[in-house]
Amino acid sequence: MSILLVEAEREGFKRGRNLDKIGMDEADTSELFFEDVRVPMTNCLGQEGMGFVYLMSELPQERLSIAVSAMASTQKAFDETVAFVKERKAFGKTVFDFQNTKFVLADIKAKLQVGWAHLDWALNRHYKRELTAEEGAAAKLWHTDLQWDVMDKCLQLHGGAGYMNEYPIAKMWRGARVTRIFGGTNEIMKELIGRSL
Repeated sequence: MSILLVEAEREGFKRGRNLDKIGMDEADTSELFFEDVRVPMTNCLGQEGMGFVYLMSELPQERLSIAVSAMASTQKAFDETVAFVKERKAFGKTVFDFQNTKFVLADIKAKLQVGWAHLDWALNRHYKRELTAEEGAAAKLWHTDLQWDVMDKCLQLHGGAGYMNEYPIAKMWRGARVTRIFGGTNEIMKELIGRSL
């Protein structure tokens, strides 16, 4: 397998429709069709026959980048939610004043602290070219699972407002769903980690 660069104006290449996703509206996802496209070997990226090796060797970095993105999104959801519950009132006081709200937010804050520390560790290993495939998979698994758990709790703390597209948490919640799918599903991450035991 080789990696080839294909110019959009090449005969036989067609871009299909933009797919209608449930989240990540800011990034288009389109069908691409390659029908009898002829590409010269000068369009080969790297060495011929090394495509699979190139792709597999970069998986830890790809999965770490997904973990970093998930963590940043998780932090943003937490920050938005803290601001929201300090303003929103229910039963004569702010939603923040309820013990349940503080307990949920305290739990999230503790997990964020652990998550950021883990990313520092993983990024340091990556910079040294020491991050293993299993460690990259574990980072992707843990941080995207955390992201989904936190997004759901933050949406819940918004109450009915969380279900409305006018509030940022609704868009963040929808966008978070795919992170446990792309880059290899989280079930595949567990399989990869399990193989290393």
